[in-house]
Amino acid sequence: MSEPRATPPTKTTTGEPTAAELIASRDSLTYHYYAQTLGLHLAFNENKDLLRTVTDWIGAPYSYGNNSRKGTDCSGFVTRVFREVYGITLQRSSRSMFTTTKHIAKAEMQTGDLVFFRRGRGPIYHVGIYLKDGKFAHSACNGGVMVSSLNQPYYHRNFYAAGRVRAAAAADADDETVAIAE
Repeated sequence: MSEPRATPPTKTTTGEPTAAELIASRDSLTYHYYAQTLGLHLAFNENKDLLRTVTDWIGAPYSYGNNSRKGTDCSGFVTRVFREVYGITLQRSSRSMFTTTKHIAKAEMQTGDLVFFRRGRGPIYHVGIYLKDGKFAHSACNGGVMVSSLNQPYYHRNFYAAGRVRAAAAADADDETVAIAE
């Protein structure tokens, strides 16, 4: 007969929550905040750094050719987020980003993938970061950094392709492995 396993205490001897419970509670509150702010249904295992960084940028005004919180265009926003979250330096234009990503099917998009847009057969003119639930973060000339839906008629009509930045996908996979191990 094996010995029963010791389970970690759920409360300290004084009835206070354990450190693990406090961390879990804070994580839960954090994910709820991001879910509400970004309009997403979260599973509580998404990349918190990405969600935090996107949330911090929401409302930054649009400014062509710039990439600061005082004003940014779409590719400037994407390059800054990728540098802040993944430590990756991307090309500065949406067209250049498209040529350096691994192209993936729309049905295979994951949080952190890039979404590209073009009008008709024209060149790629816009890029954003896929979040989930068909929503993506981007900097639009009519409102700055925001979250929009790929199902909105304009974005649905002009969606061209999705791309995965290999180094970012590898970093997210490493984060999931660490989270599972904990």
